[in-house]
Amino acid sequence: MEKTMNLYKMIPKVDQILDNKVIKDLLDKNSKNLVMESIHEELDNIRNNISNGYDKNIISNKIENLIDNIKDNLMNKKTFSLRNVVNASGVVIHTNLGRSVLNDEILENVKNISVGYSNLEYDLEKGERGSRYSHLSEIIKKITGAEDCMVVNNNAAAVMLILSTMAKGKNVITSRSELVEIGGSFRIPDVCRESGAELKEIGTTNKTHLSDYENAIDENTAALFKVHQSNFKILGFTESVSSFELNSLKEKYNIPIIEDLGSGVLIDLSKYGLSHEPTVQECIKNGVDVVSFSGDKLLGGVQAGIIVGKKEYIEKMKKNQLTRALRVDKFTLSALEAVFSYYIDEELAISKIPTLNMLTIKIDELYSKAQKFIEYLGSNNEFSYEIIDIDSEVGAGSLPTQKLPSKAVKVISKSFTENELEEKLRNNKIPIIARIHKGNLIFDIRTIFENEFCIIKDALNSLIGE
Repeated sequence: MEKTMNLYKMIPKVDQILDNKVIKDLLDKNSKNLVMESIHEELDNIRNNISNGYDKNIISNKIENLIDNIKDNLMNKKTFSLRNVVNASGVVIHTNLGRSVLNDEILENVKNISVGYSNLEYDLEKGERGSRYSHLSEIIKKITGAEDCMVVNNNAAAVMLILSTMAKGKNVITSRSELVEIGGSFRIPDVCRESGAELKEIGTTNKTHLSDYENAIDENTAALFKVHQSNFKILGFTESVSSFELNSLKEKYNIPIIEDLGSGVLIDLSKYGLSHEPTVQECIKNGVDVVSFSGDKLLGGVQAGIIVGKKEYIEKMKKNQLTRALRVDKFTLSALEAVFSYYIDEELAISKIPTLNMLTIKIDELYSKAQKFIEYLGSNNEFSYEIIDIDSEVGAGSLPTQKLPSKAVKVISKSFTENELEEKLRNNKIPIIARIHKGNLIFDIRTIFENEFCIIKDALNSLIGE
């Protein structure tokens, strides 16, 4: 008991700590409440160690490092929960890591709009209240060929708003093969139900015919509803009906066609060696009346649900009471306007939009980048590196069967297992999300930006001699 009491006596008093030069500096630059909270937490930590039977050497070490621990504690309190990470996984549109990345030009546009007032809902020509949707209207109509457009906060919201406006209290006819789960357990049948529309299922999982649609049409049918299978594929003995083929029923029964594209794309990616995905422009040309798609997947922008199509339907959506709850703010609108401006020129979009650039980069460029990365990391006694072939993924449920031949840098460590190394990098000050492949930790070079090389090098160097 006396030995334990002597350990408690070793703990410095708060007044002594506050007299320390480092602590004084922290108090000058930070909230006093936060500094005091960190001091008390670290002192309590030492007391708990003593009561749990830690020996004198451990306690002495903790007291010796008390000031540094208080400083680290304070820094952790000031660190935001939402942080930058390095995506070395090779998943381009990584849902858990924020999906698409924006370039500096887009961010500059967002910053310019954010630091002052803007004409968000003000018509400068008329000097009166305007519509926030007008800022995107002309450019989206020009690129897609649609009559009108609007934007809500994500594509699930877009689908709900469309169905609530066009089919509430009525039914929409959908193939069973298209009753997809969007992600996070959000399913098309559930979204449809919440909108107030009734889902009328037709066909089977693998086969749906035009006659199935026609036989299901009745006086309560509001629309023919197609959902693109963007996050899975059905292969083998299959048959489906395209939106173009549905035009005959649209004209015969005067029923509109709605299509949820999921991961919207504005460029034919098959020209760049990727699987063909129906573009928004193709849907409009095929006679679809209303199309919805995401803003942060293959489009390469920010989270949003974009609705394009016939003006008569979109005008009704703008008046729907749900629109107020689902509307987007100036940050989203300014980012999207900058993203869409690139799509006026396809080559510009490929080079300027990070998502498209990462998806279409050539294998020889990836190899050169991997060589440059290894040269930058340099040589040491702990780690050695090797360039290997690997497959990257598109991610976010887009192009689910598409593999992207890539290059990765394999890390060979003398002291750490691949799992230990993965954990240490993940807990780095700037977390590095790597990947374990065939018993080795790897960095897929496709999703690493060159300005992040230094972050990885510093993290690895900090582990040398641990």
